[in-house]
Amino acid sequence: MSEHKSVPNRLIGAILLISGTTIGAGVLALPVATGRAGFVPSILSMLFCWLYLTYSAFCILEVNLSLKTQGNLISMASQTLGKYGKAVSWVAYLFLLYSLNTAYIAVSTAIFQGVLEKIVGYQVAHIFCILPLLLAFSLLLRQGMKMVDEINRFLMVGLVISFVLLLTLSFPEVRLENLKTANYSFMISSLSTIVTAFGFHIIIPSLVTYLHGNVKQLRKAIWIGSGIPLIAYILWQIAILGVVPQSGSFSIENAYLKGWNGTDLIAEISSLPHTPWIAQSFALFVILTSFIGVSVSLFDFLADGLKIEKQARGKWKLFFFTFVPPLYFALSYPRAFFLALEYAGAFGVVTLLALIPALMVYRARYVLHLHSPYHVRGGKIGLLLLIVVSLTIIVCELLLKIGVVQ
Repeated sequence: MSEHKSVPNRLIGAILLISGTTIGAGVLALPVATGRAGFVPSILSMLFCWLYLTYSAFCILEVNLSLKTQGNLISMASQTLGKYGKAVSWVAYLFLLYSLNTAYIAVSTAIFQGVLEKIVGYQVAHIFCILPLLLAFSLLLRQGMKMVDEINRFLMVGLVISFVLLLTLSFPEVRLENLKTANYSFMISSLSTIVTAFGFHIIIPSLVTYLHGNVKQLRKAIWIGSGIPLIAYILWQIAILGVVPQSGSFSIENAYLKGWNGTDLIAEISSLPHTPWIAQSFALFVILTSFIGVSVSLFDFLADGLKIEKQARGKWKLFFFTFVPPLYFALSYPRAFFLALEYAGAFGVVTLLALIPALMVYRARYVLHLHSPYHVRGGKIGLLLLIVVSLTIIVCELLLKIGVVQ
């Protein structure tokens, strides 16, 4: 069988790669970040962000197929937008990875601190809760991608099993009155967190090579691969928002203020004895699978960008730059998990995965006149809308952060 004929058989693999890349630690933040608006407004916000980022994914696909030398997002920006586009993409990419690692370190620390407190009977200092994990990750990166891949597969199995078990235990406790709450004024403030939960775009160039540029298969992979996380997120919203009340000691409102995630709430609210351990296991699997992927990406990105050799001395420098800056921010801010995801969404995901792709398509199509076997629908109006929405999200988040908008 020729390599081209084997493309349809790779579709399932491409779909799973997109879904696996999309579903990350953002799933833990979604119920709390969006819950203050209520179930229906949160679902509307998620549908909007899914369509918005799926459209931008097709923009990246068009640009990638139009270039003779397909590369990553940085090289795509360099070829279409020049040195300034490359510089902005480089900064946005680095900012996104550091923000995500800050979020993962923050929530990992909280999880391990909670587990150790139950075991030893008192609260252990934050730094002692996270250092063993960072040391383990450093040793894992030192072993190379083969070991990383094997560990990640094991963790993915645990993630799926714990998620299904958690939904199974939570759904019977869902109360319909909890799902009827609606406060649409909170929708805008949750957008930056939601967009982080729908980012998979960095693997599109790899999928183009994997599927040999087959446009039909690539379009299917993007639609279905991004649709699976959407369904999973909706089920997760029902499980959390249907069980956890809006106000009270253990509520959506209190969780947002204190920086708790969705699994923290379901573990405390549920009346079933096994739910807390399953919830913590799910949170841990989600964090570790995301943490590994981002750490590897940041490690390699820094090695390439800073021209540091991956040898003994060079690796220790890379370990330092990969983990120490996000560790500092994670330990310095109580709400680091949500703050990092908010910043990652508005200033990382939106800039790198939506605004820049729209500009790349416009320049490739209308200025450079590059030919592509696939064109995103909507023409100039579609690209203009993508740019306007992206800038609006960025401005709204800026206004929220400086206190102009509450």
